[in-house]
Amino acid sequence: MNDPRDRVRQVVVIGAGPAGLTAAYELAKLDSKPVVIEKGDKVGGIARTEAYKGFYFDMGGHRFFTKVEEVNKTWREVLGDKFLHRPRLSRIYYNRKFFDYPLKPMNALAGLGLWQSILITLSYIRWQLRPYPQEETFEQWVTNRFGRRLFRIFFKAYTEKVWGISCSELKAEWAAQRIKDLSLKTVLLNMFVTPKKTIKTLIDQFDYPQRGPGMMWNAIKGEVEKRGGSVRLNSEVVAIHNGGGKYIHSVEIACNGHKEIIRGSEFISSMPITEFVKKLDPPAPTEVLRAADKLRYRDFLTVCLIVNQPNLFPDNWIYIHDPAVSVGRIQNFKNWSPHMVPDDTKTSLGLEYFCNEGDELWNMTDADLIELGKCELEHIGLASPADIEDGCVFRVPKAYPIYDTEYREYLATVKDFVGSLENYQTIGRNGLHRYNNQDHAMVTGMLSVRNIMFGEKNDLWKVNTDQEYQEEIRREINIEPEIAVDALKEAFAQAFAKLDRFALGLSTGAMSGVLLLLGTLLLLLKGGDVVGPNLQLLNQYFPGYSVSITGSILGSCYGFVTGFVVGWGFAFMRNVSVFLYGALIQRRAERLLLRNFLEYV
Repeated sequence: MNDPRDRVRQVVVIGAGPAGLTAAYELAKLDSKPVVIEKGDKVGGIARTEAYKGFYFDMGGHRFFTKVEEVNKTWREVLGDKFLHRPRLSRIYYNRKFFDYPLKPMNALAGLGLWQSILITLSYIRWQLRPYPQEETFEQWVTNRFGRRLFRIFFKAYTEKVWGISCSELKAEWAAQRIKDLSLKTVLLNMFVTPKKTIKTLIDQFDYPQRGPGMMWNAIKGEVEKRGGSVRLNSEVVAIHNGGGKYIHSVEIACNGHKEIIRGSEFISSMPITEFVKKLDPPAPTEVLRAADKLRYRDFLTVCLIVNQPNLFPDNWIYIHDPAVSVGRIQNFKNWSPHMVPDDTKTSLGLEYFCNEGDELWNMTDADLIELGKCELEHIGLASPADIEDGCVFRVPKAYPIYDTEYREYLATVKDFVGSLENYQTIGRNGLHRYNNQDHAMVTGMLSVRNIMFGEKNDLWKVNTDQEYQEEIRREINIEPEIAVDALKEAFAQAFAKLDRFALGLSTGAMSGVLLLLGTLLLLLKGGDVVGPNLQLLNQYFPGYSVSITGSILGSCYGFVTGFVVGWGFAFMRNVSVFLYGALIQRRAERLLLRNFLEYV
């Protein structure tokens, strides 16, 4: 049998971000000599590291954490012991207070207040009992898992600041990718107990290269070049030639005022898929170009400030949920790695502003942006303008593909068209218009190389943040009848989803305990000759309870236990009822099948 690699003459990789460089690295290891074309002056894409006067700045803050063993193996073989194992510390700034994230019981209670906590619990119960039947939007997805009140407090303002559109316009797919498996129950469990399963949004440790993610991508660039490949920086693709057919035969690049044609037999691209379509020669069909114009991106810029203070705050980063300031997130690079700062007496911060390329914020001068950053740091209370001695600004276009209400239809049109090009594969976040992490972008690069070099048929559009899919990349899937039956059972189970006994017990218990505590305290404040004679009768059921300060604490414990038992019992009985109802439906279906069979016989 002929080796598919024998047919591969030249692979051209467009884009030197995590996806493109990983593809080039995999090709180089297989003795191919790829040509990588990069528009910027450095590698890494959005995961690059910028430098200014000896300070290093990570464009976005990139944790090196993955469940994909192939990705982890690549990281280790490239950087080895140049990783630091870092503790995660991040907080939320809301209502002029800082909240630990993941949440901690006393910190959250102190910040929100008892009454707000009660309302959050009630809201959560209401949306658990009557959730949205369909989750089309981000607002619906979060509300079903956290309740509407917590959505408005901790999700709405920040999310709309990041995306620039309403949460009712942002599609639910983004939440399903970025905060999959996270719910109020998960947060509460992580507050009180050690979880058996790690939720990626809540990981408390991660690895990080000594001088930021750019260290990784510069090292991979070096490996590609050492093995005979080339990485062409400051080279913009201005045209992609396919002669009007199904095969691309060359790309035209512009570098330092000169144009050059680069030919290839296979093409892998991580450039924004909208740009790819627009640069085809001859042009793509009108409906494809129109659909590409409708796909949108969110851009951001980082105001990097050097502060003449050794220790400002302990966080790696802080989410800013304050509509009074424009900054969305603040990175403390010294807390990511001490090697990011050349002077231990100083601190470097990255203030991230989410915007659209060409809008007022994007077009502000660097000097004005630095002044804005100083003022907003002072407003939040993190640093004094007098201590900020220098700064710079880095702009990152097309950082986040936007999942708006119409993107599915337009992306499907573009996807169908590019799928017709037989020697072209699109990879990475922007190449797939999919908000993936860097490890999943790397997986798309790996799979694209397997498709070329080994004749595999991996569907790159299916690479998501789901670990289940990553476990499937080593094997081809054949659908057996048993699997189809299992899928049917899963659909049936979702249609008759069980109530979570622990979650309902926990929420009703917390509510009961708080209500009894408040009721007792209110009677004490009211006073009188005989305080709370009716509530005092509870001591017949709750030994030791009385309408007193001590009794209020004991009563809250009794209330929690009683509420938990009631909630747990209600969920149990409801689940049993659903099970019996499901069994009845199944039996009726079996009778119908038997009757149809007998009629046929």
